[in-house]
This record gives sequence, structure tokens and C-alpha cells, in this order.
Amino acid sequence: MPTATGNPTASENRSAAPFYRPVGDEVEVFRAAARRGVPVLLKGPTGCGKTRFVEAMAHELGRELITVAGHEDMTSADLVGRFLLKGGETVWVDGPLTRAVRTGAICYLDEIVEARQDTTVVIHPLADHRRQLPVDRLGTTLPAAPGFQLVISYNPGYQSVLKNIKESTRQRFVAIELGFPPPDVEAEVVAHEAAVDLDTARALVAVGNAIRDLDTASLGEVSSTRTLILAGVLAAEGLSLRRAVQAAIVETLSDDADVIRALGELVDAVLPRT
Repeated sequence: MPTATGNPTASENRSAAPFYRPVGDEVEVFRAAARRGVPVLLKGPTGCGKTRFVEAMAHELGRELITVAGHEDMTSADLVGRFLLKGGETVWVDGPLTRAVRTGAICYLDEIVEARQDTTVVIHPLADHRRQLPVDRLGTTLPAAPGFQLVISYNPGYQSVLKNIKESTRQRFVAIELGFPPPDVEAEVVAHEAAVDLDTARALVAVGNAIRDLDTASLGEVSSTRTLILAGVLAAEGLSLRRAVQAAIVETLSDDADVIRALGELVDAVLPRT
């Protein structure tokens, strides 16, 4: 006879308050949605702080956060759960979405558009007035526990026409658009996260903004706040600022020698002479 057990491997966050600097009314919108259990769609470029924002809000609200990274091989069973053989017995193992539904946690589906569209349909009953999760393999439907909230994210500038969120999914969510912070705020974030002085952080932000201002047709992505922090970490560990930028930003943006050379020249023009 199958038995049920929880899934101990889902990602969750119980750490100290994550550092997040609001740049608009995103905190107020999220709070309002959370009070009524309304699902939230976060959209913005890679590395702009979407995940950190969710972590900060989960901490503020006192909710467990269960995070799932979307990928092209994800199936509905990866979210809901599956039967497994354990010690000669067939047991049901909850997926991360089911755990969140049972416990009233926030379930954050990061880059959900990477998953197959037939997989994302499983969230529809949770994202409307029903707030239910059908678990077909158990022959039951689970009501969402108080406190449960669904949050999904994606990068609209990166996704292709073939990889986008279906309208039937989008219209179940309220949307919060996040972008790269203003220079003063981004410098504060970089200084805090990388443990560098504010002048170093400002120099890194200047590099990041110069790259973002380029015609990026030859670049898959631009320099994100995350990459600026990584460059700051290397600088804090003793690398020259120029070498840190080369390793953490320039070399990660392209493999094309001409593009790397052009980016290097741009960095040389932006960074202060030492």
C-alpha cells in the first residue's frame, strides 16, 4: 500500500534577513498580493535581483520559501511528486510545489518559461480562485494551506518566441517588473554584497552601465548586478580591478575574440587610471 512522505530536498530559505534595496513600489505590491494569496509574476533581466527580492519578502512575511529552478526537462511530476521504491515499499514523495501547498509556504518557480508549457498548466488551479492542486496520481485535490503563495519569474528580453508564458497563465498573476537599480543604489548593493568600498563599487557600476548602453546584438546578455558583485568579490580578494572585471564580466559575456577585445577597450576607457 503506497504511503506518503515529504520531499526533504526542496530548496528553502531560513537565513537572516537578505539584503535588498527597493527601487520602486515592488515591496508594497508584493505585500498586498501576499495578504490575499494572489500569485505574483516577476519579470526582468537575468541577475537584476528577482530571486533576492523573493527571499527578502519571504523573510519579511515569515514564510518558508521553496525555490525551484525551471529547466527544459522539467515535468509536472518534478513539481507535484511521484511514487518511488524505498526499501521494497512504494512510497509517495511530495514535489516542491506540493510541499508548499501543504505547509503554506511561498513556492518560487524561477525562470518558469524554461519548463515545457504542458508542465506549467499544473499551476493553473493554484493561481486562480480555486487555490487547489490536483494530484492525479493520488486521486485527490489538495487545497492550498493558509499562507501559500505562488511566485514565478522569467526574463522577457531573453526568451524566444517559442519560449514564452502562455496568456492563460499570465492572466492569473499580478506582475512586478524589475530592472537594474539606479547607479547609486546598485553601487550600494555591490559594496554590501562584495564587501568592497563604495568607490570600487561605483567604478564597477560605471563599467556595467557602459556595457548596458552598447548595441548588444553581439551579446547574449549584458552585465548584470550579479556579475558586478562577482567582480567586486575578486577585487576584495586582491585582484586588480581591471583583472577582476575581465574575469567576472568581460570573459563571461562572450567567447568571440573581437567582442572580448572591444569590451576590454571599453573597460579600459571607463575604469579610473591607477
